[in-house]
Amino acid sequence: MRDLLAERLAGYAPKQLALDYPEAGILVPITDDHSNPEMVFTLRSSNLNTHRGQVAYPGGKRDPGDPSLAATALRETHEEIGLPPDQVEVIAPLSQVMSRYGILVTPFVGVIPVDHPLEPNPHEIESVFRVPLSFLLEDRRERTDALNFLNHTFYVPCYRWERYQIWGLSAVVLVDFMNAVYDAGIDLLEPPQGG
Repeated sequence: MRDLLAERLAGYAPKQLALDYPEAGILVPITDDHSNPEMVFTLRSSNLNTHRGQVAYPGGKRDPGDPSLAATALRETHEEIGLPPDQVEVIAPLSQVMSRYGILVTPFVGVIPVDHPLEPNPHEIESVFRVPLSFLLEDRRERTDALNFLNHTFYVPCYRWERYQIWGLSAVVLVDFMNAVYDAGIDLLEPPQGG
């Protein structure tokens, strides 16, 4: 899995937003299972101030002591789901996205061991779950949300996996990953055909 991701992302030029906002780093964890790789998500605690009860990638705001946004993503991932930084092989960044709370988010694709236990920090994370990449590539969206940002409308898919809904910022990052790695051809600027 690592070689495939490294090869596909080597020529990828992620979009950088030249905006001066608080920054965050998130990890897009992919398991190193060659036959059935999975993407790891979290369900945020309903007690949090922002994005409560929503599906998200592990990560968070940059601390002054973080040497890079990749380090932020790794530190936050360790705090949120108990995955130590030395268990993650960071492959490449994806395009930056802006959260609705005015945070500039940089996602990093990382390969993680399929068998490493993931333990949600109960103060921040309600649960951790995995979704097979094969399911995500089918683009069986439950709905498409029209989201307005910087005078543009984006048509963002919402995917359901078991009891979880992957939508909003997490879905934008997911689509960027699928387009960059698998040429999925999901266009966020056009409404989906037939709906």
